[in-house]
Amino acid sequence: MYAGDHARSNAPAIKRALRRLIGFLLLFAVANWGIMPLALQAYAIPSGSMEGTILVGDRVYSERISYYLHEPEPGDIITFHDPAAPDRILIKRVIATGGQTVDLADGRVLIDGQPIDEPYTGGKPTYPLDPAWNVELSYPYVIPHDELWVMGDNRTNSQDSRYFGSVPVESVTGKAVFTYWPVPRIGLLDA
Repeated sequence: MYAGDHARSNAPAIKRALRRLIGFLLLFAVANWGIMPLALQAYAIPSGSMEGTILVGDRVYSERISYYLHEPEPGDIITFHDPAAPDRILIKRVIATGGQTVDLADGRVLIDGQPIDEPYTGGKPTYPLDPAWNVELSYPYVIPHDELWVMGDNRTNSQDSRYFGSVPVESVTGKAVFTYWPVPRIGLLDA
């Protein structure tokens, strides 16, 4: 057997390997383009409302699977449609759920009459905001069933449920779980 014969006998194997590689890359691209958005959505953070936990310029993934299995819970960081501009997505922390009562007193958040521990606020006080022009809020506020009370971790710089009221559970697009950019901030988002 000559060297040229050996190269010709390997040609079909190389072509098969190349076809498999191209097939795999196409399958990966289709999965990434078609399936991944059903499970994960990437967001760039434009404001400081979650500072302390998520910074301006961070990029996070929000996963969509959890809330097919259960409702959002207090402590979850969620993405949801802005009540004032439904094409816009906001990111905030769930503080309370339907049926619970929220009150703001002496810079603290009380749920069902009990102050809650909020280490993620960095000790910043929580005070009521002037609500949006079409929103009526008074405290204590009973959250309607199938709605959530959400707040930014940066309480002195966040338009949240204190501004736009509670949000429907159906407006939730996912649970923010992971910061993927910038590199030094890569990691899980703790509830």
